Amino acid sequence: MSVYERHVFVCTRGEWCPSIDGDGIGVHAALKEAVAATGLKDRVRVNHAGCFSQCGNGPMAVVYPDDVWYAALTPADAAEIVSEHLVRGRPVERLRFRPVGMGAHKLERDPDGRPIGRGAPWPAGGER
Repeated sequence: MSVYERHVFVCTRGEWCPSIDGDGIGVHAALKEAVAATGLKDRVRVNHAGCFSQCGNGPMAVVYPDDVWYAALTPADAAEIVSEHLVRGRPVERLRFRPVGMGAHKLERDPDGRPIGRGAPWPAGGER
């Protein structure tokens, strides 16, 4: 028997996810708040994580044991992830990260620091 039904890891460390490519720390806080508000606190654990080696695609989160990866998240996405995925068991398709192949998928950056080939829009107000 597992200690938690699901475990959500959010990239909040490294150079990009916490603040440059979006608000990874805010995503983590919003997920924790939404899990608690939904009464899932004893069944779902939300943790900070180090770099996932997918730089330029973040902020990112991964849900285990489902092995569902989410990319380009904002704090506003947390409620939908909790209500759809963690409560109803339906991953949020529009937020899923779909890499090609296994391993690191770090994106190159343009001279302004924006990821080249990012599959999701740059965050609102995304000027550095």
